[in-house]
Amino acid sequence: MVEVETAPANFDDHVDATIEACLDPSNPQSFFLYAGAGSGKTRSLKNALDVFRANHGFGFRRLGKKIAVITYTNAAADEIAERVGEDMLFPISTIHSFCWKHIETYHSDIQTWLLATLPADIADLHEKQAKGRAGTKAAQDRGRAIESTTKRLEWLSIPRRFTYNPNGDNFGADSLSHSEVLKITAAFIQTKPSMQAVLVNRYPFLLIDESQDTNRGLLEAFFSLAAANVGKFAIGLFGDTMQRIYTDGHSELERLVPLDWARPAKRMNHRSPQRVVALGNVLRSAVDRQTQLARDDSSKGIVRLFIAPSDLVDKPGFEYVVRATMAELCNDPEWERERAVKALILEHHMAAARAGFLDMFQALDRDSRLGTGLRTGDLAGIRLFTERVEPLVNAARAKDDFALMAHLRATSPLLKRSAIIATSTPDDPLFPVRSGVEALLALDLEGEATFLDVFQCVAEHQLFEIPAALRAFVVATQPELSNEAIDLDPIDDAVDSAEAEEAAAASPASLEAWRAFLETPYRQTAAYAEYVADRGHFGTHQGVKGLEFDRVLAVLDDSDARGFLFSYEKLFEAKPLSDTDRKHLAEATDGGVNRTRRLLYVTCTRARKSLALIAYTEDPDAVAASVIRNEWFTPDEVIRH
Repeated sequence: MVEVETAPANFDDHVDATIEACLDPSNPQSFFLYAGAGSGKTRSLKNALDVFRANHGFGFRRLGKKIAVITYTNAAADEIAERVGEDMLFPISTIHSFCWKHIETYHSDIQTWLLATLPADIADLHEKQAKGRAGTKAAQDRGRAIESTTKRLEWLSIPRRFTYNPNGDNFGADSLSHSEVLKITAAFIQTKPSMQAVLVNRYPFLLIDESQDTNRGLLEAFFSLAAANVGKFAIGLFGDTMQRIYTDGHSELERLVPLDWARPAKRMNHRSPQRVVALGNVLRSAVDRQTQLARDDSSKGIVRLFIAPSDLVDKPGFEYVVRATMAELCNDPEWERERAVKALILEHHMAAARAGFLDMFQALDRDSRLGTGLRTGDLAGIRLFTERVEPLVNAARAKDDFALMAHLRATSPLLKRSAIIATSTPDDPLFPVRSGVEALLALDLEGEATFLDVFQCVAEHQLFEIPAALRAFVVATQPELSNEAIDLDPIDDAVDSAEAEEAAAASPASLEAWRAFLETPYRQTAAYAEYVADRGHFGTHQGVKGLEFDRVLAVLDDSDARGFLFSYEKLFEAKPLSDTDRKHLAEATDGGVNRTRRLLYVTCTRARKSLALIAYTEDPDAVAASVIRNEWFTPDEVIRH
């Protein structure tokens, strides 16, 4: 077993001085900070900004200049803001908010970009339609996509203005999708001198947190901007390519970073015990040359690998035995208390199968463009059910009239003033609301009712606005509905906006995925909502990245994963590699084996005290031999069922 090197807690303090030197207005220097798991990346960012505020804050404020700090998620932005403190000198935002702020006044240019892009999308759809079989559901979906994209082009035939909400739903023909905002910003940065000047003059420094997950096209545009403005503009990247978890990120970020950039590295892991740090080092040794140190005052820690056959009948029962065994090994009774242990399912299909929402998950996951929103719970088509329908049903069942009306006032077009004034039942203006709620409750929501059943009920009674991704199905299933049932804005009738990653306006694959989703049971809603909110027992690498837990139970099970992007059996050498796998490994490109390795790395390095891994496998002997041969675990750390 590879021993881990230890060092004093202040080992990386010099890195902060390097970052502070890069943030010198008289000599701005771009840099890429490697910051591994538990290394204190946010603390270094805070320290650098505190020093900058003290040394250069007055001059920057007087000139109206700022240091922009952008990151991937709202949660990450909130964490940085909490640590750094509110200061207009350091505006902190998500990447989407930052981009929209800088293109929101370019309405004419946005329209020009769309007019140039959408015809290519339509041509691609027609080509696929010509090659595909007529009369199939896929052909119908492509037909809807062609029609909706064509109508969007017609809407763009006169000058328009555009809207965008970086933190929520985007309804209407005038709304832009999340992906469009990133693409448009990248294009404008590279082609518009006015935008280049604004960015360089207003933000001489741009700091990008979680840079390994930042949209690759946008990142390349920022790199071009920095290269063209040496001495006036600098970028600071914070991240760790081993912890890249979104496919949107650049798979070869370290190679992309110019040679003249500073490359400070934080090597100390302040979070995990020595045994977990050693495991993390051996996991990533096949990917890069980065290794971490453990604090010399850290505990040794305990790690165990439990191996069981894939066809084990009672997996929850076995996992209970694992926790009981860890409680004894660690002399820590908290291992036996389920809520005191964070069970990490390394792949979302596995979590979906265990938590009870696999059908809906698999339906939407067939289109990769829906992947990120599906995993975060941000797809508007799902939020219709998780944030509109489900709270309504819960309040109605609890007979909590106050909560029910409060929810409807905030979300339902039926309780907007204009709707109440125009109601067909003026003597009983709440009649439409009661009818809709009663119709919903009459459905077999805990049994056979599908999302489509619920969706049709919502649309028929006009309880909620229909998200763009699902409007085609309103037209298809409820042709008699008025325009108001589809959208409150009459200019949007039958116009499918480009809603987030859903991309329904230009993608038959998205429409096919949404149709399959609508055909699955509605009863999965609560389990899915609990999962994406990280309120349940199970979590994944996306949900817990940056977090830490005293006790981590990592469950590896290809039989539940049902996907082709990851394979723990291949990583553990229990199944042979395909030609494609070998090609990716030989060329050091992003294949399934390395994706799986990154998942495992991110998950294991969440542990603060002790770590248990369960590997369900078709070949227990091969897994045991592999992990010992590769020095991931010692023989006494491997426990066979």
